[in-house]
Amino acid sequence: MNLLERLNYKLDGARSKSWDEFATPDAPEMDFVFTVCDNAAGEVCPIWPGQPMSAHWPFPDPAAFEGSDAERRAVFADVYGIIERRIGTFINLPVTTLDKLSLQKQLDAMGQSTPTPEE
Repeated sequence: MNLLERLNYKLDGARSKSWDEFATPDAPEMDFVFTVCDNAAGEVCPIWPGQPMSAHWPFPDPAAFEGSDAERRAVFADVYGIIERRIGTFINLPVTTLDKLSLQKQLDAMGQSTPTPEE
């Protein structure tokens, strides 16, 4: 059982998706897009339908970690915790009272902070 299943997330139908799936005319419209992989920073993002705000929040890829099973599980748990806290900070931003430029600056600043397990 993986970490998300142990945390009771419903994973039926969950899968990694290509950006191309979200760049079609019939793709769902999004308000925000966050790229999270360290490797995605240098890639060109597609033009998203509806022009959502976007930010890059780099995190180490736990799947690329090499070590024992226990060490790998610990790395996955650390990255999960960092992402969970970052999303918690995001959902508590006063998005309805910030102008678009201020909100974008907040999102970018969140991506500039160095993620740590204690973040």
